[in-house]
Amino acid sequence: MDRIYLTGMEFYGYHGVFPEENKLGQPFIIDLTLDLDLRKAGETDDLTYTVNYGNIFLKCKQIVEGKAYKLIESVAEKIAETLLVDEPLIESCTVKVMKPKAPIPGRFHSAAVEITRTREGKK
Repeated sequence: MDRIYLTGMEFYGYHGVFPEENKLGQPFIIDLTLDLDLRKAGETDDLTYTVNYGNIFLKCKQIVEGKAYKLIESVAEKIAETLLVDEPLIESCTVKVMKPKAPIPGRFHSAAVEITRTREGKK
């Protein structure tokens, strides 16, 4: 299986369990790994045989900057579900949601979750 990576996508959202997070918001960083067959796209140089990176970015942006969730696990699930429903060429996807400003006392790069979902899991 071939892979497409979209990494370091930065958005501003209002996800968190604390009221301040829902009111003030904070940055979120999304990494995606999309598994699909890219042979025909490579052989034909035709966008219809792959996914449009710009459209994938916009779908992630709408989710992260849209409805507020308590858990970044829910954000990751919504992204994976949306991509598997909307993009029939994607066989599976790995979604990593990073929260660099999580309310944790101490120095750290980010709190993060990573999930992998497959098309078979959506049937």
